[in-house]
Amino acid sequence: MPNNSHYTIAFSPLSHKNLMNPVNANIFENIPEQLTEELFECLYKRDNVRIERIISKGHATPEGQWYDQDGDEWVLLIQGQAIIVYEQNNQSFHLNAGDYLLIPAHTRHRVEWTPPGLHTIWLAVHPS
Repeated sequence: MPNNSHYTIAFSPLSHKNLMNPVNANIFENIPEQLTEELFECLYKRDNVRIERIISKGHATPEGQWYDQDGDEWVLLIQGQAIIVYEQNNQSFHLNAGDYLLIPAHTRHRVEWTPPGLHTIWLAVHPS
């Protein structure tokens, strides 16, 4: 998860404490129409994995900032489009709905673009 002040975190009910209780939700529900910041929502967390829903709407990583995470991150673009850029070799990935990308640990990267008129919905898996 990024370490900056440009995101909001919301936690859903699925965590260690209620693993025996089924949780049924829809990835496309409860999306605010206006987002001043990207929305990061933890959908599931255990000792060895964290799964997040990320919602972007015209958001990008601030210019000159790169994420450098301690663990791998696997992202699936469920809706929308995005461009992710790796710092090394300035390699870019244009993602459309259904595309996924593995971002290895300590791969400096940034979200270059998401469309301003559409909610881009990501599913991010962080194994540990």
